Amino acid sequence: MERRDKINYYLDLADVVSSRSTCLRRHYGAVIVKNDEVISTGYVGAPRGRKNCTDLNFCIRQEMNIPRGERYELCRSVHAEANAIISAEREKMIGSSMFLCGREVGSGEIINNSNSCSMCKRMIINAGIERVFVRDSRDEYREINVQEWIDNDESLNGTFGY
Repeated sequence: MERRDKINYYLDLADVVSSRSTCLRRHYGAVIVKNDEVISTGYVGAPRGRKNCTDLNFCIRQEMNIPRGERYELCRSVHAEANAIISAEREKMIGSSMFLCGREVGSGEIINNSNSCSMCKRMIINAGIERVFVRDSRDEYREINVQEWIDNDESLNGTFGY
């Protein structure tokens, strides 16, 4: 058996973390790594103490047919990226990498061409994370230099990269 490359290893960890998600639409997992050490993990779920969509058996965004990437203020959940950032010390995140993997709940398929929402992008920038690796298939991924999000400020042109 061939040894897994390091980036896909961390993306595999993010995929496992995503299995804790409580969203009825999409499961995401995030892993923050610096110097080959896992700093933090996060998955999609309601704030601590509040009921999850899986507990309530409904998703307001799904019931309202809200498309992917829109009206996140209606969502009960905290995104995987945000939960990972909340659980880490900023000093450890400076210069780190985030690994992100998402799956469709209905099919279990990896979400191809996904990206962090505009709010999570802002948190990733402020956390000092330098690179984000996003899984597109079991072995394929994209590497995003966070500086590109700073240089190409989506809020200036109204395109939010969903």
